[in-house]
Amino acid sequence: MLLGRTSELRYLNNYFDREGSQILVVYGQKYIGKTTLVKEFLEDKDGYYYLARACSEREQVYQWGAQLVRDGYELEKFPSFHDIFAKITRRAPGKKVLVIDEFQNIVRASGSFMKELVAFVHNQWNRDEVMVVLCSSSIGWIENSMVTRIGEAAYELSGFLKIREMPFEDLVERFPNFRIEECVEAYAVLGGFPGLWNRFDDRLTIQQNICRNILDVNSFLYEEGERMLTDQLREPGVYNTIMASIAAGNHKLNNLYLHTEFSRAKISVYLKNLIELELVEKVFSYDTTGKDNVQKGIYRISHPFVDFYYTYMYPHLSELHTLSVGEFYNRYVMSDFRRYVSGYFKKICRQHLAKLNKRNKLPIALDTVGEWVGKDGGLDIIAQDEDGRTLIGLCCWEKPVAYEDYEELLNYAKKVKIGADFVYMYTAFRFDERLNLEAKVRQNLKLVQIADL
Repeated sequence: MLLGRTSELRYLNNYFDREGSQILVVYGQKYIGKTTLVKEFLEDKDGYYYLARACSEREQVYQWGAQLVRDGYELEKFPSFHDIFAKITRRAPGKKVLVIDEFQNIVRASGSFMKELVAFVHNQWNRDEVMVVLCSSSIGWIENSMVTRIGEAAYELSGFLKIREMPFEDLVERFPNFRIEECVEAYAVLGGFPGLWNRFDDRLTIQQNICRNILDVNSFLYEEGERMLTDQLREPGVYNTIMASIAAGNHKLNNLYLHTEFSRAKISVYLKNLIELELVEKVFSYDTTGKDNVQKGIYRISHPFVDFYYTYMYPHLSELHTLSVGEFYNRYVMSDFRRYVSGYFKKICRQHLAKLNKRNKLPIALDTVGEWVGKDGGLDIIAQDEDGRTLIGLCCWEKPVAYEDYEELLNYAKKVKIGADFVYMYTAFRFDERLNLEAKVRQNLKLVQIADL
């Protein structure tokens, strides 16, 4: 099922409809839905798909050639890249599409692949138009190493398309049998990754899905949280240590240093690599007049599934092998799960506010929607318009919201010198009667319940 990828599909089709040949790079994290997208794109076109292996150049052409032979082509046992391209693109008239998935595996082992590809696609004697789609799940390599690695061939790339996480509303559509609360919990575990969504069944509860599809040592996703690091990074021991330390609550560089006893310089380098892979984020608070009170240098695991793994599974791997999955869930997940989900509920609320802003359904036109992490507290939502008018918000997943919470929010904003022209309050439960009455008389106060998401 292809949900929410209309703009990405339009982007690819626009390039296909252009005259001449093109080489596009399509990339995004594992499970983001790249393969589903290109399959949908290829559906009505003359296309060919190849998944590159992590192997030597000689083994690569052998495997690719063998696949082509199985598909009815005649090729030598060890064909050249040029021979492969020629066979694929000349089987019928009309524009062809060649999709090479995980193409970085070829580039890393071959110094000639990109030169041969560019020469074939753009050679004057080659009159067959072809659109080459180079896919990759190695974000850090694409954004930081690819251009240096492929040299002048980079000038021949026609465009880049980064596939990003799907928003919460698409997960709700994907799981019609889940209650809205269950959708929030699923998003907190799986994030916006359709490839992970496919592992859950909305005929089961969230607890049943987690136990069967993640915590069971025989399930596909059991080790996937750690594999997302080890597949792309060397020295897994160092990265595991840093990730486990962040998950345990050490969010500042000095706290990580005290916990791991790695040097601060070393930790900074490894954090940089994790940020490039979009597995960790450095939290930047919204820039306001209250920046003297802001807390800087905060690190957080940004990938929900990886976060779940290092929060609940990595610290208790022994128990995962000795307890039943039900016992493990009850002992280590159940009591803490609402706190864990709370952080992702805030992300969902910010998405909702951004969507309202895009549809011009807010009292002011916001430039951006973010958060504010203070030295003695924080604001779940903060945003401003061009004139400096400020909207702040509270996102409460763990308990009903009372009038006192509203007063506390305003007092905190005043304390850290942040204006509160408009206030939005979100809850997974209910608002008390006094707060509901206040919202009726104050036009700048908006109360949003979970069903409204």
